[in-house]
Amino acid sequence: MIYKQVQIDRFLKKPDTSLKVVVIYGTNDGLIAEYVKKFTKAIVPDINDAFQVSNLLWENISSDVGLLAGEYGAQSLMGGRRVVIVQEVDNNLTKPLKAMLDTINSDTLLILSSTSLNKKSSLVSLAEERDDFASIPCYEDRDEAIFATAKQMFIDGGYTINNEALQLLCSRLSNDRKSNISEIEKLMIYMGTRKNITNDDVIQVISDNSAASGDDVCYFTASGQTDKALQAYNRLLNEGSEPASIIRNLMYHFMKILGSVAQMEKGESLDAAIAKITPPIIFFRKNSFKTQVSMWKKERLLGVMELLYKAERDCKTTGMPAEEIVSYTIMQIASAAAKMRSLHY
Repeated sequence: MIYKQVQIDRFLKKPDTSLKVVVIYGTNDGLIAEYVKKFTKAIVPDINDAFQVSNLLWENISSDVGLLAGEYGAQSLMGGRRVVIVQEVDNNLTKPLKAMLDTINSDTLLILSSTSLNKKSSLVSLAEERDDFASIPCYEDRDEAIFATAKQMFIDGGYTINNEALQLLCSRLSNDRKSNISEIEKLMIYMGTRKNITNDDVIQVISDNSAASGDDVCYFTASGQTDKALQAYNRLLNEGSEPASIIRNLMYHFMKILGSVAQMEKGESLDAAIAKITPPIIFFRKNSFKTQVSMWKKERLLGVMELLYKAERDCKTTGMPAEEIVSYTIMQIASAAAKMRSLHY
């Protein structure tokens, strides 16, 4: 079963004994590590208790899966439920895992983590099919998650930061939570005894580590940053995203731009037009979005929408690979945007 955030939160508050296995996978190793820790803490008070928690590395036991079966079936000497963590698993575990669960009756929670699995992996498919499994994908943090992580860390540390400095910080962070936590901790160390973080503090400490996400494909494309748009697109493909879904995200983004342009034609100011968008543009994306609204003209936007509709149709009806259709479409739009940007400034 695919676990969404509401199901994750529910389990962490009140663990369900019917859940046998948690598969946590993706490219965001920081988020993976965070979830492994949280699920472990939900079961045992001390995650470092060797009697309650067993940590294994798949490459060390892959030649003898019986070692995993032994750990999974072992009883807790202290009473209560145990946790067995296996890191960097791969699809070779799928078949023996099925056999192990069919033959061993245990209340141990088995947590499997991996940065090499994706949505098409057999182990992930197994987790999605079974009700006693939780499948948790961990890819790049999206804008809201980046903001929430930073804000919570500052609250926990007793720091204050003005809106402009927070916007600057979030725009420079990457989509990897582990890296972001490290960067924010570095900023806190730099602050010393000072508790009010300013723009200058962020500039001095945090370099620009922004990386690829679904939103980045849209913003890089609409801003004319062709190379970055294609890099972000290829990264999403590697994560298992479907080309057609990426096209639909681009449609949605350009519809927002078109809607804002239409509002301005009715006499609205740029800020007022953007303020009417729901859900609102995440605050550290606003400057980029404003530039796009100012740069793109209505006729060009209608042409882009026609191009995107055609790409979506071609993905479903032609013999060409959908990945190539979308890649070429992104390149066309971003190249046009780059020309307009050069005239705009």
